[in-house]
Amino acid sequence: MPSALPDGEPVPADGALPVSALAGSADRPLGFYLHVPYCATRCGYCDFNTYTATELRGTGGVLASRDNYADTLIDEIRLARKVLGDDPREVRTVFVGGGTPTLLAAGDLVRMLGAIRDEFGLAADAEVTTEANPESVDPEYLSVLRHGGFNRVSFGMQSAKQHVLRVLDRTHTPGRPEACVAEARAAGFEHVNLDLIYGTPGESDDDWRASLEAALGAGPDHVSAYALIVEEGTQLARRIRRGEVPMTDDDVHADRYLIADEVMSEAGFDWYEVSNWATSEAGRCLHNELYWRGADWWGAGPGAHSHVGGVRWWNVKHPGAYAAALAAGRSPGAGRELLSEEDRRVERILLELRLREGVPLELLREEGLAASRRALGEGLLEAGPYGEGRAVLTLRGRLLADAVVRDLVD
Repeated sequence: MPSALPDGEPVPADGALPVSALAGSADRPLGFYLHVPYCATRCGYCDFNTYTATELRGTGGVLASRDNYADTLIDEIRLARKVLGDDPREVRTVFVGGGTPTLLAAGDLVRMLGAIRDEFGLAADAEVTTEANPESVDPEYLSVLRHGGFNRVSFGMQSAKQHVLRVLDRTHTPGRPEACVAEARAAGFEHVNLDLIYGTPGESDDDWRASLEAALGAGPDHVSAYALIVEEGTQLARRIRRGEVPMTDDDVHADRYLIADEVMSEAGFDWYEVSNWATSEAGRCLHNELYWRGADWWGAGPGAHSHVGGVRWWNVKHPGAYAAALAAGRSPGAGRELLSEEDRRVERILLELRLREGVPLELLREEGLAASRRALGEGLLEAGPYGEGRAVLTLRGRLLADAVVRDLVD
């Protein structure tokens, strides 16, 4: 089941933000994340805030229905307009995630986007993305999205190998994600991403290479590759604990990452974030860069997280409770925290170090600077950018990114 929300102070019933949160907002880009919490089935490795029809039956009533979800989420978009007041910013990025957003009618996704356009306006070059399950779209569905204003789509591929998909409890068939790329291109999508997962129990190096080659052969301009994380409480964790499938170790993850970087580099993809590669700067996911650079975004939907001007908050998790709050005219926020300057400094280091541009050395304190010099000597940071005042991970540094960043934040 989904993981627990963090602790925090209460969110005001009207969702009001401190005045300080909007200070200087004109200088920061604004994005929207729209969470669709529905899935046809629950994947064995997933602990996202998602629900199948069976899990919702009898717990949310009509308020948790997929049929009226778009209207409920639009209510939160209108709430966002009230909370942000006369904030003049147009929205730079919209990302619809889940769950499986494409379980909703394409027209519902377009209506949700239309509400953002009506309430805030979209920048002329706004990036508008939806995630999609390969089995939940067809050419007509994609055409409706494209004509409705979506210009980027991200398909969950995970693997090209049936036995790997079976361990992950993925329902699509090998070859379908690649076909989706062609269908998206035909519908007019310029930017297409494929999501891959490596390190699944039973996956071999050859399986992983085959998945990479199948993904790249489909012609996306962006590929995300994530190491499988086995979360407590998931079906996969229980299977591993019972000895039904083996646990993949860190050395295997490192080897698979090296294979990914090698294969994608040879195919003309450059890394711009530890787990993300694109064929050009235009192919990068701008919405995710908002997160990594600490910009402002409003997360609408059950369990969605938001950040505006150093205030971070999160919504109640259950779709029924979420809809009930909005129906009663209240913010669905479950809790929030006001980040201190030190919190924001640390988060900048944690997130920006993962980017190709790295993090300014001026953000590091004395112990962090000493650690950066050691990392440079150990080949974990690139010498050229370091001399120009930035800490940028080498390929070896990317393998040890979590350890490097822990040292730099001291």
